[in-house]
Amino acid sequence: MKKLILILFTLVLANGLYAQGIPPSYESGGSSTGESGFDANRVFIGGNLNLGFGSGYTNLGANPEVGYSFSEWIDAGLAFNISYLTQKSYYSNGAEASQYRTFNYGAGLFTRLYPIKNFFIQLQPEYNWMNITEKATASNVERKFSATAPSLLAGVGYSQRVIGQNAFYLAILFDVNKDQNSPYRNYDGSYFPIIRAGFNFYLHPNR
Repeated sequence: MKKLILILFTLVLANGLYAQGIPPSYESGGSSTGESGFDANRVFIGGNLNLGFGSGYTNLGANPEVGYSFSEWIDAGLAFNISYLTQKSYYSNGAEASQYRTFNYGAGLFTRLYPIKNFFIQLQPEYNWMNITEKATASNVERKFSATAPSLLAGVGYSQRVIGQNAFYLAILFDVNKDQNSPYRNYDGSYFPIIRAGFNFYLHPNR
């Protein structure tokens, strides 16, 4: 229910801003000077790539997104995620216990609110699907299972953003929904911060 309410809130807010035309910008001092209606210069695509390696750990993934800058104060759109993770677990004596391979994919909506120029608050309800393979090292027995999980990512970030040209962003998010099957959860049950840095490119950059 919480996820549905946030999705509806995002859609209603975005629709309301669209119906009012382009809201005032920081530079306009609160006065609206833009034309009403859809502006192709405000459509952007982008996202980020994930690449992580460690002792018994590998993570490869991507988070593509497509969105619209409704004003200097709000971006909203669709976000996707896909990742492949391998990880090893160990016994207390240091011997390897199991190997895990996880393929995860999901989609959701994101909203970035800019209360201060260049700094944003992000909310992103999403739904994830996971296919997991566990292989016991000693017996080589494999166990495969799948899971699903709703997530609600929330956090803050910084962006160097020029609407109609390009944007770079850095964000730290947490899955505040804390579903037991969340892909943002370690095998020991702990949750980890999600750090993302990426670029967005507007489809019709202003010259």
